Amino acid sequence: APLRPPCERLPGTKSGVCSRSYFVVVMVFFHIYIINVIALLLYVHYSSGQEEASSRGRDAPGRDHQRPAPGSPPPQPDASLSRIEGIRVGHVQRVSLVPGKVHEMRTLSLKPLLFEIPGFLSEHECRLVVQLAQLKGLVESQLMVQEGQEELAKELNLSPDEIFSLLDINQDGQLQLHEILTHSRVRDGIWLTPENLREVYTGLEADKDNNGLLSLEEFRLLSNDAFQRFLMQRGVKRSQLVRNSRHTWLYQGKGAHQVLQDIKERVTRLTRLPSTLVDLSEPLQVVRYEEGGHYHAHQDSGPVYPETACTHTRLAANASTPFETSCRYITVLFYLNSVEGGGETAFPVADNRTYDEVSLIHNDVDLLDTRRNCNKSNLRVKPTQGTAVFWYNYLSDGRGWVGEQDEYALHGGCVVTRGTKWIANKWINVDPDYQRQVRYQQLVSQNPEDEEDEGLTLEADLEGSDIHQDL
Repeated sequence: APLRPPCERLPGTKSGVCSRSYFVVVMVFFHIYIINVIALLLYVHYSSGQEEASSRGRDAPGRDHQRPAPGSPPPQPDASLSRIEGIRVGHVQRVSLVPGKVHEMRTLSLKPLLFEIPGFLSEHECRLVVQLAQLKGLVESQLMVQEGQEELAKELNLSPDEIFSLLDINQDGQLQLHEILTHSRVRDGIWLTPENLREVYTGLEADKDNNGLLSLEEFRLLSNDAFQRFLMQRGVKRSQLVRNSRHTWLYQGKGAHQVLQDIKERVTRLTRLPSTLVDLSEPLQVVRYEEGGHYHAHQDSGPVYPETACTHTRLAANASTPFETSCRYITVLFYLNSVEGGGETAFPVADNRTYDEVSLIHNDVDLLDTRRNCNKSNLRVKPTQGTAVFWYNYLSDGRGWVGEQDEYALHGGCVVTRGTKWIANKWINVDPDYQRQVRYQQLVSQNPEDEEDEGLTLEADLEGSDIHQDL
């Protein structure tokens, strides 16, 4: 076969722009430019980071665990609270809480931001906390009638029309079953079902037209304590209370048992909050549920309005307020034993797309009822000895402080069907009003000699007035 002629190049003039040497020079200068830009960005980043850290060290003495020197300005809480990211449901983070051991923290839900940490407490620690609670003695978690309700009603001096308007959530001019149920449960601590309420209507002859609704005219005919008097006469069983359990409080400050102090330190590491906030929060609450015990769905903390004060900072309020609530930024719940049957912690609306208070009681299905409808909750956590779960009761305000209440943090204790259930609660108290929290910590810092007795005093107040029991 004949050989093909070699390919011929077309004649053309060489361009200096496309020359190899010019290309190499351009690329070298380009890379040098990129390296200089990256170095400049890194310098700015680390310089601003160090400046911010130093400014925080100057402006946020709440993170400094040492007491201020005499004559120095009182400490203020950091205006930015650490908040752990959940990433996604099922995401696992490794956290170091005790020397030589790494715990796994799993995200259970994003609404509320809820985590589970297996093995947070050892078997020995769980047994010891139970023994300390038994040694101190437990009291009933709920009385028949909420203390101070009558005095508060007289102080506010609300007319029947004003009370009707407050109860009428959807403002349709009629009080529906779920609106009356919510009021009765909060006011009297009695868990009425729709069937119970119809019986009360019949006994009081309140529903004249027998349509299951109360009009303003029908409501005016009832006295303020009509429901309460009727129920007292009929008698109320323990299973009809909002909460059926016994509890006590264990001080965790200086002089407390070392295990209790270790648990508090571990909670500080877990939540990544300043130790000052944890130290000034409520003592450890230990709760026992016997067989048949329960706690219907509730919020650990309440919404804070201008006329509402947080219980822990009430002394720092500039003016007296008619309402108080427990401002619990974080709840850490420990399971001290594995329950034989029931006793799960239920989150009825966890990770719901939307939240609607009216839909919680629909077609006689009450999602708040943990005796009947625990299996209808979106999320249930099985009580396993040593496991801890913790969640945020408030959203962030977008600036690093406490924002609005997280309505999805609604939770309750399912009825114990077999055996006994022991748990412990550690609440971290933070006032959504930043200035009020600052004043409170300043008041405490001005009396450092009283700090050691702070927990004892608070504990005594809790036992006497039970102000942190229910909302």
